[in-house]
This record gives sequence, C-alpha cells and structure tokens, in this order.
Amino acid sequence: MTGKKKWIIPDGFLQPKSTGDEVSHEAVCVLNLGDEAATIHLTFYFEDRDPMDAFVTECGAKRTHHIRLDKLTDQYGNQVPRGVPYAIEVNSSVPIIVQHSRLDTSQEALALFTTMAYSTEDK
Repeated sequence: MTGKKKWIIPDGFLQPKSTGDEVSHEAVCVLNLGDEAATIHLTFYFEDRDPMDAFVTECGAKRTHHIRLDKLTDQYGNQVPRGVPYAIEVNSSVPIIVQHSRLDTSQEALALFTTMAYSTEDK
C-alpha cells in the first residue's frame, strides 16, 4: 500500500493579512490511493501554548482532500489561530500521502509554496 499513517509538517503559519480577492491560507493536501476512506486527525503544536488536537476530517477512498486550515474547525468550534507559528501532526486510519501548501497574499506579489510533509513509520 502506498503512503503512511503518520506525517509531520514542522512549519505552519496562517498569515493574518490578505490583499485583493484571495485570502491568505494554508492547506494540508491529502491523497488516499486506498480502497477505504481515511479518518484524519490533525494536532497543532505551538511554541507557547498547549496543543490543539480535536481536528478530525475524512478523505474518501481513491480521492484527494485539500484541508483548508483557514476554514477548519475542531469538534468544539475552535479554529487554527492566525499570526501564530505552529507545527502539524497528521494521523490517518489508513495510509495516505500528505503535502503542505501556503498562499500568502499579504502583499501584491503573491507567494505560493508547497512541500511534502515528513512521513514516519507507525510504531
């Protein structure tokens, strides 16, 4: 089976400013090549506060899911804070592939970047 169940994204930051029609945002981009839907748990780690660990979403079998972090809410209605650095741990019920992207629209020259997450072996 292609993919891993645990992924780490060490650099996260939701830019608090946006210009024009595009909103600055980040996304955890998921690819599920398997025959079973993936239940995905996201935990956010911070420099100066406790982790936020009640974010759950799903990616269907043989589907992609772009988890927009500016629109994500946990089971208590909390959102990922803007303007605060964080890291993300992604845990899935089935093997998936994870990529991270950021669109920064805080100035007219938009910046877009993407990188593969770090995958780990389950223990």
